[in-house]
Amino acid sequence: MDAIVLAGGFATRLWPVTRDRPKMFLPIGETTVIDDIFRDLESDARIEDVYVSTNAEFADDFRRHISESPFEKPTVSVEGAEAEAEKFGVVGALAELVEREGLDDDTLVIAGDNLISFSLPEFVDSFEANGATTIAAYDVGDPQRATQYGVIDVDGDRVVEFEEKPSDPPSTLVSIACYAFPAETIDLFDTYLSGDNNPDEPGWFVEWLLGRDPVFAFSFEGAWFDIGTPDGYLDAFSWSLDGETLVHPEATVRDSRLRENVHVMRGATVTDSTLERTVVFPDATLSSCETQSAIVDEGTELHSVTLSNAQIGANTSLGRSESDR
Repeated sequence: MDAIVLAGGFATRLWPVTRDRPKMFLPIGETTVIDDIFRDLESDARIEDVYVSTNAEFADDFRRHISESPFEKPTVSVEGAEAEAEKFGVVGALAELVEREGLDDDTLVIAGDNLISFSLPEFVDSFEANGATTIAAYDVGDPQRATQYGVIDVDGDRVVEFEEKPSDPPSTLVSIACYAFPAETIDLFDTYLSGDNNPDEPGWFVEWLLGRDPVFAFSFEGAWFDIGTPDGYLDAFSWSLDGETLVHPEATVRDSRLRENVHVMRGATVTDSTLERTVVFPDATLSSCETQSAIVDEGTELHSVTLSNAQIGANTSLGRSESDR
């Protein structure tokens, strides 16, 4: 069985923090979302090859990340797009990768920004038991929120209806961009695209497939976070820390109050400050600051500022230090 990790987006909703890095590399506690995915795929002997589908801009970042990791299975497969406007959609990228890499086996597809609380080997077990396309599904519990996703209606585990981003959802059970396709199904990507169907979200393909082949849902409880917005990232980060603080041994924290869900990374310095639900990246400096729900990128210097719901890009300088006065 092969696996494809979707990592081709440019994460514009998380700019400036993701302007020069893939959002999959954002820290979640002591790891990253994509490393959690790699770890599960590495542990499952049924998964032979793992292809990271990414854009040309971030390809070298992923190659470097993988080369410095303990994982042996992942390799980078580069999409043609060099900017968001050039992307041909996820289904288009999948079809290109299948042809480019010559895939002809059962295939697991997962978004690289999915933080999930179930194990991927457990999901593969379900796929093998079903013997047909299987999609991971989560009950968001809110019809309005469900309109943002592909919505599923089931009879037992069998999917009987799938609608991408409906205005009036038949349920609150949604697809979370984790799919397992039989070998014969991945051959249908080209058939789907040749019919002038929507090349964007995989949900459109699943909706089309439902009229041809059986589709099953792997429903799970627990946690699921889509790291696509600052709030989504901070929610995932806070769930991971569970109210705790995490300070790297090579960070400096003096005369400060670190409240719930704070991560201070290597080389950062925090003095005379109060932080809550905040990520401080390497080599950033905060003095006499108050932050709430903030992402402070590397090399940034903040002095005597108050931040709430803020994302500060790398190497930014805000406020005045005592020496400036």
